[in-house]
Amino acid sequence: MAHKSACLVIGAGDDTGAAIGRAFAREGMTACLVRRPRHADALEALAASIRDDGHEAVAMPTDARDEEAMIALVERIEADVASIDVAVFNIGANVRFPITETTARVYHKVWEMACFSGFLMGREVAKKMLTRGHGTIIFTGATASTRGREHLAAFAGAKAALRALAQSMARELGPKNIHVAHTIIDGAIDSNFIRENVPNVDALREEDAVLNPDHIAQNYVMLHKQPRTAWTHELDLRPWKETW
Repeated sequence: MAHKSACLVIGAGDDTGAAIGRAFAREGMTACLVRRPRHADALEALAASIRDDGHEAVAMPTDARDEEAMIALVERIEADVASIDVAVFNIGANVRFPITETTARVYHKVWEMACFSGFLMGREVAKKMLTRGHGTIIFTGATASTRGREHLAAFAGAKAALRALAQSMARELGPKNIHVAHTIIDGAIDSNFIRENVPNVDALREEDAVLNPDHIAQNYVMLHKQPRTAWTHELDLRPWKETW
C-alpha cells in the first residue's frame, strides 16, 4: 500500500492558499485546508472543488492563533487523515496604519496572525516530522519580511519575526532531514483583493505583471521536491516587471 501523506495549509484562502492546496493535492497528498471558522463555508467549497477534480481534500476550520486548537488539529490529521509530510503557513495579515494610529490591539492581533500562529504550526508539525525523520515546512513571507515601510509597522514586525522563526527552525531541523523554507512574495498577487482595488488589473495580468497564485504554488511543490544536497531556505518570487 502506498504511503498516505497530507499537506497542511494554514491560511487556505481564495487565492494563493487555495492554489497551494490544489497543487499538493495533485501530487497525491490529502490537502488539509485551514481558515478561521467564520470562513467555514468557503473552506468547504474549496475542499469540494479539489475532490471534484479527483483529488483528496478536507476542510478543517480552525483559529490558528489558539494553541490548544492547533495541537488538536495536528493530532486529528495524524490520527484520522494521514501523516503530515508538508506544512505551509500562508496567513497574510497585511494592514496599513500610521504609527500614531496603530493601536496595541491591532499590533498584537497582527503578530498573533502572521507570526505566533506560524510558530504554533511549526512546533506541532515538527514534533511529528522528527519522529519520521523527514518533512517540509514552508512559511510565506513578504517584502515586509526584510524591510519595514511607512504605515506597515505591525505587518513588518510580524513578518520579520516569522522570517527569524523560519531561520531558527531551518538551522535546528535541517540537520535532522526536515526542510524548512521561507518565501519572499514581492509584488501584487492576482487575488480578489487586487481585482477589487486595482483598476488596471486586467492589463497587468496580460503583461504578466502580477504574481499568479498557481505559479507561486508550483514553486512550493518544487521546494518540497528538492534533493537534500541542494535545499533552498529562502526563495523570492516577483513578477518580471517588479522593481526591487
